[in-house]
Amino acid sequence: MPKLSDMCVLYISIPDSICVSSSGQCQVATPQCRIQKCTTDFVSLTSHLNPAVDGFHTEFCKALRAYSACTQRTAKACRGNLVFHSAVLGISDLMSQRNCSRDGPTSPTHPEIPFEPCNYHSRTQHAHTQSHAHAHSHSHTHSHSHSHSRAEYLFCGLFGDPHLRTFKDSFQTCKVEGAWPLIDNDYLSVQVTNVPVVPGSSATATNKITIIFKPYEGCTDQRVYQAVTDNLPAAFDDGTVSSGDPMHNSAGADGASRKVRALWISERSPGRHVELHAGYIGVTVIVRQLGRYLTLAVRIPEELAQAYDATQDLQLCLNGCPSAERIDQAGHLPLPVSPPALGLQLQQLRRPSYSSQTQTSAYGSTQVFGVEGARERCREQLEVEDIYFHSCVFDLLTTGDANFTVAAYSAQKDMESLHPHRDSWRIYPRSFATSSLHFDSQNFKRLALLLPCFLSTVLM
Repeated sequence: MPKLSDMCVLYISIPDSICVSSSGQCQVATPQCRIQKCTTDFVSLTSHLNPAVDGFHTEFCKALRAYSACTQRTAKACRGNLVFHSAVLGISDLMSQRNCSRDGPTSPTHPEIPFEPCNYHSRTQHAHTQSHAHAHSHSHTHSHSHSHSRAEYLFCGLFGDPHLRTFKDSFQTCKVEGAWPLIDNDYLSVQVTNVPVVPGSSATATNKITIIFKPYEGCTDQRVYQAVTDNLPAAFDDGTVSSGDPMHNSAGADGASRKVRALWISERSPGRHVELHAGYIGVTVIVRQLGRYLTLAVRIPEELAQAYDATQDLQLCLNGCPSAERIDQAGHLPLPVSPPALGLQLQQLRRPSYSSQTQTSAYGSTQVFGVEGARERCREQLEVEDIYFHSCVFDLLTTGDANFTVAAYSAQKDMESLHPHRDSWRIYPRSFATSSLHFDSQNFKRLALLLPCFLSTVLM
């Protein structure tokens, strides 16, 4: 799904003039051609919208229809102007991408976003407007720069065995058994607890997540959210589902307008998918349970992520895992050197009730995967062989738990929903990582031939 920031780059950052021939002749949007005003109004209407929040589609389509109506009003004065025609084509493309109808309600022609102290975007926009006005009062030089009008955001995600994507888009696979801080700053604390997945393997997975939204004067007091395996609540520890006084109106998925608070929880799938929205600090957190383990995705403004002191420097999202806790080798994820889930299978073989090579549980099946079998299973969910695909293969070989395939897929989709920069979505393993899969495939074939002899020896 196209992100709002990408769409603005493609269609909204339209130059004041366009050179249309090799002779260097340029067209300028004249005062009578008010296409720049139409564009400015559209940016004002959409810059505060968050694609992760209910009602984004409705509000964005209303803004697009208002943009289109504005271009129609100035069409005669802009006849033959390439800036104008670029905007018209851009609007048409966006309406098609977002499935917006041509007919329907439109946003106000002259938008004014009210200042809301418990809305992070409103605060940053207000601060920018004030500083912009102050600069103009001391200078006669007019500037069209808006480079600081929109906050920069960072993304962090954790899933699988576990795989960590840091704020710097570094992708790591770590052991980190026990409790570890992902984020710890003046506004937010996120801690995860990881437990071993398979006996004899260093791989772990997350079975507990604790999130602390720290008090913010005038907006919210402290709220704690805690999820553990088989208990993904749709409320904070104190039983509340939101905090702070009702603020601005936001259209829901059904089109109805409702008040939004400074902090609230949205349950997308009972016991499986919960989203936490902290509008007062511009933070969105997605928590899921897939199989027996939890996944996490976080979007946070960069300036808030950097608000910490020397006692809070151990943050996995910020600095990555300590080198002693890394399983990957500088981005290369080595595959297991023994048959997948061998320890688990041997434990089951020693039990009289064991009757097959597949263990069935309430969470799905655990089975032995070879490299090609793991690749085929992961390819059912992940079409592109990026780092999420390779992480999926690693998890299946390590655990034999097919639920990790869905975990990798969901982690990728959550990243696409929250990551602010589309051109950074894809991360590919180092060049020799792919070749190592073929090398390890041969090793597994040899081990498969030796496995019957090994098992017969153990069972004698």
